[in-house]
Amino acid sequence: MIIVMGLVYCDVCTTNSFSRHSYFLPGAEVQIDCNFRAYVPKTKEQVSFSVNRTTDKHGVYMVEIPSVDGIECAEADIASTCQASLVGSSSASCNIPGYGSTTDEMAIKSRHPNLCIYSLAAMNFRPSKRNARLCGK
Repeated sequence: MIIVMGLVYCDVCTTNSFSRHSYFLPGAEVQIDCNFRAYVPKTKEQVSFSVNRTTDKHGVYMVEIPSVDGIECAEADIASTCQASLVGSSSASCNIPGYGSTTDEMAIKSRHPNLCIYSLAAMNFRPSKRNARLCGK
């Protein structure tokens, strides 16, 4: 099985990083596009998909792909790619896509024989106005 996952947060202070006032954003919609190459002799098979997922109460989105013959947990230089993009926020007060609104930065978190977990870099929404009282100047 291959799992592709990531998280979405609200960048309250618009610093383009997770600060002490940031919080994980449940109910955000994310589009995930992936392309995995299969390693089957004499063929160039690949599995591609595009799905939308909604973040859970912890701001995590995830898609699970059942095992496919020839697709194994990739090394860093293998041509398996995934990209995630923000589609929409569930929060009226934090709904402007931040600097990190699309990511293809992928890390391999697990390489067990029957499980491969790819983690995409965090993405964020921000409020339309920065709260100077909360965040400082």
